[in-house]
Amino acid sequence: MSPITPRLPLVLASGSRYRASLLARLGVPFEAIASDADESRLPGESPQALAERLAEVKAQRLAARFPERWVLGSDQVAALGDRVLGKPGSRDAAIAQLRAQSGQQVDFITAVALVQAASGAVHRHVDLTRVRFRPLTAGEIERYVDAEPAFDCAGSFKSEGLGIALVEAIESDDATGLVGLPLIAVRRLLATIGQPLP
Repeated sequence: MSPITPRLPLVLASGSRYRASLLARLGVPFEAIASDADESRLPGESPQALAERLAEVKAQRLAARFPERWVLGSDQVAALGDRVLGKPGSRDAAIAQLRAQSGQQVDFITAVALVQAASGAVHRHVDLTRVRFRPLTAGEIERYVDAEPAFDCAGSFKSEGLGIALVEAIESDDATGLVGLPLIAVRRLLATIGQPLP
């Protein structure tokens, strides 16, 4: 298995600016390319199985195009019980999501897969962050959505921004997992392929 080099930089299988910004913190050369993977949930698929499958599918799609390069795929699923909360996409959908999460625990499951097609190697990790939302009034929810429209975030809030005011507690081994890419795990995966950090 070849390590990452500037000649063959890591491919981040994502169009997410959040993931690209997080990965840049590690100082590893990479190129971000959005994956065209179908992100539909399969019948009976658990939230964790969905996140794991999509992280690997995203990576494998791009690994097929760049077989010699290491490709990092990631997917995050916000789960309220067995209900998956996707990216809301609109103000009304964000308000509805936050209303449902008020006073509840939501699991943010972030899966990563590091893949190289040429060697057939696949390295995986799943990160779990539990967020306990405080009871929220309709006014608080609307003010938050207007101040920080997190329409491109699963669960409709940003813990790294004003969204932290919506929660009572966050339980996590890696704060970056909640933002979308668990860097502690990514560092560990990169070390297994010969890319020590720092």
